[in-house]
Amino acid sequence: MPAVRGAQGPFVRRLALTLPPSHRAPVSWLLEYGCPAIKYRTLTEIVPGTADPARLAALRVEIDAYPPARQVAKKQKDTGVWGGNLLGVTPNKAAGIKDVGTLHQYRRLVELGWTQESRPLKLGSRLLFRLVSRDEDPKLLFEFQKFGTAEIGVEPWIREIIREATAAALAQAGLGEDPRVRGAAHRIANDISQFLRSELVENPLVKSGGSWVLHPQAYPPTIFSVALLSLLPAVQRERAALVERLGGYLAQPGIKKSFGVVCGKKVFKPNFVLLGDPLKVSSSGQTDDLPFALYWMELLARLGVLQASATAPRLWIRLLKDCDERGVWSPKGLRSLPRRKAPWSYHAFPLQEGKNVESRQVDVTFRMALIARLAGWDITTS
Repeated sequence: MPAVRGAQGPFVRRLALTLPPSHRAPVSWLLEYGCPAIKYRTLTEIVPGTADPARLAALRVEIDAYPPARQVAKKQKDTGVWGGNLLGVTPNKAAGIKDVGTLHQYRRLVELGWTQESRPLKLGSRLLFRLVSRDEDPKLLFEFQKFGTAEIGVEPWIREIIREATAAALAQAGLGEDPRVRGAAHRIANDISQFLRSELVENPLVKSGGSWVLHPQAYPPTIFSVALLSLLPAVQRERAALVERLGGYLAQPGIKKSFGVVCGKKVFKPNFVLLGDPLKVSSSGQTDDLPFALYWMELLARLGVLQASATAPRLWIRLLKDCDERGVWSPKGLRSLPRRKAPWSYHAFPLQEGKNVESRQVDVTFRMALIARLAGWDITTS
């Protein structure tokens, strides 16, 4: 059950909807209609140990030839960089961003089933290890370089955010046991733990010139740091108390005030900083950003704190109502894919291409089954 702020401390338990302990996964349907990556991941992540090795080997060949993945790979430069930037998703003329950036494209290839044996991920990993290893080369600021050189105080904050996002990408690619990634994770965990135990957790914002800004000593979690910790089970075991406290914090209603981060004379709008629960779900279980909602529930499931959320159960119950008897997500009037609003689910949704009805259903159906498996629920296959 989630926690709320109160007189007995920052996080006090309260009642919430209960998530079901089991889920019906339409494995046969996913294997019929899914793209190569979804087929492979269904067999290896949802029902592991059930597939013939020869079948998995054949799917690996299909994964490497899948057109959407090949298109991503072709956009990479020999330096390992995509789009000339790190964190861009949508074009931004002011920031000089014309295409999707390196960290998102790297993670997208991982989601599409590519491994470290592939040239794009090898090239990307070399660059990412420089980013996570505190290399102070100004060029490694990429799209943030002009801010770092123009404003005192900007560069340290930017580099820290880049390290968080980079470490998360490397962890997702299966490199989480590398000492550089583990070291970064523990440093980040220390900062988050200090914030969650401080008085700033109650009031992390202060007034500055008529606007709300993040307190300069506050270090709340970000979408990147939560992703990083969710992908490192060993660190979770070592920092179990932090994970529990973090789960309680992320169950709180998100702060609705618009706020920025002061860096020198500039104020940045950090849409990746988490001041409570970022998931917006109506009382009827509807959300206006299903791709992000699924990604967020996956992170919570990997952390083992999905049940602590007040919003995730409402959404899950709604998603179950839209599933047929096989477990296939089949909402009425589904004419297009759910639209993404926040950029942070770009790498994960959609994996499937196509224009038929099944192509609109596959990604959500697969993510629901994956979330259920990660949450430790009983899986019934159909």
